[in-house]
Amino acid sequence: MSDALPAIEDLDLSRRDGRPCRVFLRADYNVPLEDGEITDDHRIAATLPTLERLGSDVVVVVGAHLGRPKGKRVEELSLAPVAKHLEELIDRPVKLASDVAGPGAQSCVAEAAPGDVVMLENLRFEAGEESNDREFAHSLASLADVYVNEGFGVSHRAHASTVGVARLLPGAAGLLCRQEVEVLGGLLESPRRPFVAVLGGAKVSDKIGVVSALLDKVDALLIGGGMSFSFLGAQGFEVGDSLVEPESFETVQEALTKAEEAGKDIYLPTDVVIADDFAESAKHKIVGAGGISSGWRGLDIGPETVKRYSSVLAGAGSILWNGPMGVFEWPAFEAGTRGIAEAIAESPGYSVVGGGDSGAAVAKFGLSDQVDYLSTGGGASLEFIEFGDLPGLRALREGVTGG
Repeated sequence: MSDALPAIEDLDLSRRDGRPCRVFLRADYNVPLEDGEITDDHRIAATLPTLERLGSDVVVVVGAHLGRPKGKRVEELSLAPVAKHLEELIDRPVKLASDVAGPGAQSCVAEAAPGDVVMLENLRFEAGEESNDREFAHSLASLADVYVNEGFGVSHRAHASTVGVARLLPGAAGLLCRQEVEVLGGLLESPRRPFVAVLGGAKVSDKIGVVSALLDKVDALLIGGGMSFSFLGAQGFEVGDSLVEPESFETVQEALTKAEEAGKDIYLPTDVVIADDFAESAKHKIVGAGGISSGWRGLDIGPETVKRYSSVLAGAGSILWNGPMGVFEWPAFEAGTRGIAEAIAESPGYSVVGGGDSGAAVAKFGLSDQVDYLSTGGGASLEFIEFGDLPGLRALREGVTGG
């Protein structure tokens, strides 16, 4: 798959009519902020090799988003902190345009000299971004001569900046984007055995397709998080007020049957940490996973489950983890996610951790440098696993079509 993606080396970065080539770089800089400060810059730092590869003879026009402003300008979601942080990392000026693709952006780009970096304002301030509006895509494309997709984490979205511009400008995959595809593709195609996947997160409906796809690849699947209660509920266990999706019970049963027929093990929690309310200060206790009383809900896997899962991970040749085991943001319900993160870090197997909450968890527990590969893609990683491709990657391979 990765060999089919055009590379930066394939692009013509020479000067145009006496001015430097302008490169539209779609990056995934949707980073966590706290009081206006970036708390985890992994997604930004991961793009630095591509910025270096593009060199100092071009103008880089960075397009990114932050949060969900829903097509309106929201000052709290300005990319100003991101531009400032990127400037510190690359040790050269990063000018933030006053708008996305309007007069402010146009003047910034027109005035830029070789080696300059111009960051557009939050792409999602414009409704045309998420709707892949043709006119908006043309406005973005008019700012550049070539396109580089360095936003693997957003490539599962058919947006103007991921698909629309790729159909209007000669394009290539950035170094990070190619690496993501190579790592995930290699893990799925030729993993070291046993191959163990760990899936967590809230809704089983978001991941049941991934469960089915992984059952064709893995030797064992460890389930945690809110989605585990739909697996338990589908088998008739009492799950109290835990998050369940009864409408998914049939597909859950199909996955369990598929695993049994294929001789694959699906591990489910045997004990859980339950609370009497969905609140950080809620009363909590540990009980058996199949006997949760009404009025109580599961918010983490229990210590017995952590020990059992850790034993499986200790013998793994390859590990893929996507999704926390519980509400790890709250201290009372972080032990399960912490325990799995530590087990993965200690395992001799090759470990790949998906972005999003899983990446945030390993960062919180100080384990980022103890996993073999920390992906920048959360939902994108899952969709790549399920379908083997993403709209943004497909657009790159198809090339210019005129939009």
